[in-house]
Amino acid sequence: MLLTNLPQKSNGKITGLTAKGKQRRRLLDLGLIPGTTVVAKRKSPSGDPIAYLIRGTVLALRKEETDLVKVSL
Repeated sequence: MLLTNLPQKSNGKITGLTAKGKQRRRLLDLGLIPGTTVVAKRKSPSGDPIAYLIRGTVLALRKEETDLVKVSL
């Protein structure tokens, strides 16, 4: 499943990235590394961005970024 579809307050494990080039580098630099546990913390009122807990840090990511990250429950 895509990180975008991870239900709020649930945990997922990153299984891969579909991003290429600079986008992939940016996501890896943010800690979105395969094997990392991600928790969907909360959505903004409009639904985008969504806050995720990744490696002890809360990051707000937009849908166009989270559509590039594959997770498993």
